[in-house]
Amino acid sequence: MAYERPNFKKKYENYIGGKWVAPVDGEYFENHSPIDGSLISEIPKSNEKDIDLAVKAAWVAAASWNKTSAAERSILLMKIADRIEENLEQLALVETWDNGKPIRESKAADLPLTVDHFRYFGSVIRAESGETSDIDANRVSQEIHEPLGVVGQIIPWNFPILMAAWKLAPALAAGNCAVIKPAEQTPVGILALIELIGDLIPAGVVNIVNGFGPEAGKPLATHPDIKKVAFTGETTTGRLIMQYASENLIPVTLELGGKSPNIFFDSVTAKDDEFLDKAIEGFVMFALNQGEVCTCPSRALIQENIYEEFINRCLKRVEAITMGDPLNDDTMMGAQASNDQFEKILNYIDVGKQEGAEVLIGGEKYTNKTHPNGYYIKPTIFKGHNKMRIFQEEIFGPVVSVTTFKDEDEALAIANDTLYGLGAGVWTRDIHQMQLMARGIEAGRIWCNCYHDYPSHASFGGYKKSGIGRETHKMMLNHYRHTKNVITSFDKNKLGFF
Repeated sequence: MAYERPNFKKKYENYIGGKWVAPVDGEYFENHSPIDGSLISEIPKSNEKDIDLAVKAAWVAAASWNKTSAAERSILLMKIADRIEENLEQLALVETWDNGKPIRESKAADLPLTVDHFRYFGSVIRAESGETSDIDANRVSQEIHEPLGVVGQIIPWNFPILMAAWKLAPALAAGNCAVIKPAEQTPVGILALIELIGDLIPAGVVNIVNGFGPEAGKPLATHPDIKKVAFTGETTTGRLIMQYASENLIPVTLELGGKSPNIFFDSVTAKDDEFLDKAIEGFVMFALNQGEVCTCPSRALIQENIYEEFINRCLKRVEAITMGDPLNDDTMMGAQASNDQFEKILNYIDVGKQEGAEVLIGGEKYTNKTHPNGYYIKPTIFKGHNKMRIFQEEIFGPVVSVTTFKDEDEALAIANDTLYGLGAGVWTRDIHQMQLMARGIEAGRIWCNCYHDYPSHASFGGYKKSGIGRETHKMMLNHYRHTKNVITSFDKNKLGFF
């Protein structure tokens, strides 16, 4: 099934205080679809003036929203989830046209996970209970959670709606108001989302300000009335966000880059069965979302005694990847999210060739007959070694670098030989080997005999230069709250010091 291009406004505004508001200085930029290069809409090119308006509107709303009950917040989150689910296909189409990913992924992954995330946080806040302890017969200690107030959230371009949900759902659940800056490459999905759910949310609780990093992102992260910043994006920008936040000594959550190892032990090919088929798919997961995933399994480590057999099976599976119109349900890989990213990936492919890595498949752009002006790259497999730049630097595209290892010790050494520590995959029929690797790999998310699974109730975040803090899971609530301790004495007698 093929879908039609969704309808967009010719010009969007910022969403501040429950209203659509033009940028203060009246500047806009053009947002183009990576599918065919066509103009989607004009988007506000906001600056510190617009950020300040949004922050002030959020604090007005915070006066009441910060004091709402868990039940009220839960009901709102559930209503948001229902509304998104009712309009899932519409939002999926917008997301695909804005980002370039195939519609089958938007429908099957991005939007259902968005729905689930709002429902999850709407549920866990009803299940929470306070913590009290008796210090002695006459004294009681209480741990009380209170919202931070107003938080800033900077959204990446690879999963615009889903990553907005990852941040917004726990922030709202904890009782905060939010100012969101969407990625300038993919702003329309979040704007379409707020168009759909805005009437459910009290004015000022959620505000959206569009623009570029230096003009809008920096003022948001440095604003004196923002009490926390959450950011997802590349590590270099994350370092800047942390510096900005430090000016006001506010907490940050940083979900940054990765160079995730995907490790295949020789037991994988012991049988030609469903598990082997699953492992092959696990290898090919580097092509999911065109490789534009922070946990992309962009380093494949294959035990040397099965390398030839396994890689040949994987190459056949990669050859079967269907490229074409992202609005067609049969298309497996779509367009890269922007021309800048398209050029960056092609540059890294050239780097790999210059380093002497062997191109096993792909290694060039893809000419899309339906959309010749779009940004398409063939899924690419390199064979090389872990010291090469294509093994060490985040490419963020449909490129996997393959090497071999002799034993568990070497696999672990290669896996951990990276600046990053976000995700990793381990494929084996040996549960003892699985445990050894899962505990030994320095990463925040280890997939064992699976990959690219993102349930709402499992924590997600990085080690090393892959970030600070966690997203998803109920622990996220405390990233958006103060913990206040109250000690009460019921003793009528003084201590006796004075």
